[in-house]
Amino acid sequence: MSISHAPPHPHEPDISVKSESGAPLDLEPIVPASSRRTRVPRWLRRTTGPVLLLVLWQLLSATGVLASDVLASPGRIAQVASDLISDGSLASAMTISLHRVAAGLLLGTLVGTGLALVSGLFRFGEDLVDAPVQMLRTVPFVGLIPLFIIWFGIGEAPKVAIITLGVTFPLYLNGYAGIRGVDAQLIEAGESLGLSRWGLVRHVVLPGALPGALTGLRYSLGIAWLALVFAEQVNADSGIGFLMVQARDFLRTDVIVVCLIVYAFLGLLTDFIVRSLERLLLQWRPTFTGR
Repeated sequence: MSISHAPPHPHEPDISVKSESGAPLDLEPIVPASSRRTRVPRWLRRTTGPVLLLVLWQLLSATGVLASDVLASPGRIAQVASDLISDGSLASAMTISLHRVAAGLLLGTLVGTGLALVSGLFRFGEDLVDAPVQMLRTVPFVGLIPLFIIWFGIGEAPKVAIITLGVTFPLYLNGYAGIRGVDAQLIEAGESLGLSRWGLVRHVVLPGALPGALTGLRYSLGIAWLALVFAEQVNADSGIGFLMVQARDFLRTDVIVVCLIVYAFLGLLTDFIVRSLERLLLQWRPTFTGR
């Protein structure tokens, strides 16, 4: 193979690759191996596992390997879910549970964020707040249900209090860590630009702590639904947990699974909302998205 230089123009030389016989060769661009792989849509890859699990579940139920009194089949669960939706009982239970989570999340966000600001921004606040919070967060909040019933009665207050307590600590820990994790050089740069203390907090500290605070919010939402499961199974006469208690008394595994699916769906929905909020508020922060 030889390389011949036959410029068609005196100022623009043309370099062509030819074989030993003089015939021109067609050159193919080099394509990375990762680009040559067949690109499977991500939604298809993410749904493959759950679909295979449902198929296996249905096969085990149809062949009798998995008894119906142990775990109902997916077909039976879908039928029960349709019945609960048609008579309105599932929608009513979801509405009540959402109200409880929203109230507990709001109160827990106010308390956890407020404590994180006091402890993160002020050394005196850290000495005053951090040690009691660290002690309280090691106490299982589920174990406080009897005390909350004694203090607040058997109405909505103890349920909201349990959710509030479970939400407070992740928000506090992540908010405090986010504030204390702000680069000190950014603080010095803000001071050199003449920012006041409030200006530093507003323009430097709070934006820097926002990623940690949103991470804490995601953790708090997961704990909020976990706390709701316990709260609604103690002296509850409505909500998703109440449906589960009734189903347990009558050995209705199909209704129990429907309620668990609803819990999971609501948890995924709220997590999706927070992740969308992260993408909206943290557009300035480039991150690794995986390969």
